[in-house]
Amino acid sequence: MWLRSAVPIGVVLVAALLTPPSPSRATSAEGPGISVSALPSQKVPPPSRAGGTFTARILVATAARARPGGRRVRWVARTRVKWSGSGQKLMVLGSRRVDGVIWLKVRLPIRPNGSTGWILRDRVELARSRAFILIDRSRRTLTVYRKGRKVRRWRVVVGAPGTPTPVGLFALYARVRQRDPNGFIGPWAIPLTAHSNQLKRYDGGPGLVALHGRGGASLLDPLGTAASHGCVRMNNGRVRFLIRLSMGTAVRIRR
Repeated sequence: MWLRSAVPIGVVLVAALLTPPSPSRATSAEGPGISVSALPSQKVPPPSRAGGTFTARILVATAARARPGGRRVRWVARTRVKWSGSGQKLMVLGSRRVDGVIWLKVRLPIRPNGSTGWILRDRVELARSRAFILIDRSRRTLTVYRKGRKVRRWRVVVGAPGTPTPVGLFALYARVRQRDPNGFIGPWAIPLTAHSNQLKRYDGGPGLVALHGRGGASLLDPLGTAASHGCVRMNNGRVRFLIRLSMGTAVRIRR
């Protein structure tokens, strides 16, 4: 099942944004697995099971560029996710200093899957999520790690053979409370920075892949099966655990 979005997602590209950068700051802790300690002063490491994920909360709308200091804009990172209203946090993949300016490489929530862009460090709050999520399609499991240690592992429903859950390194992107907590999707959906490789659009939305709960007809597909249109379904108590994690936390999906 794919996340239903009441507001279509549009990607707006502009040549430049004129708003001046804000001073960089460290964010406060929020939820399990979040830490402001050991924030790097120079190079930001990529996500890993042992090290967790560095996240960038967008403070000022900023252009994500094809390369550090470059002119070509791939996407515009707003302070909030337009269709959910939640604050925008992006997963950081690395960093680079160019002419004395620090740029962050981030995962973009656009097609094609795996898209990246470079944003100014001074336009974000940098924080560290100690969590890392691994989804194994063949075993049909979701495992949550914190500081390299396994803290949760659950059976889940993954995409059917004709509409498989895409593989790659993605991130939690937004929390979306459902109007009917007993409906097909359950009480919460967490879209990822991932899109279906088979369905360009689904049910009025852009084919985003989400982690979500179960209810109604979706309970007919047992946990541990491959039956969805690409989303990852789990028991409702599990998704309530995941919404407490920081958006931007890495999600590795493997075959």
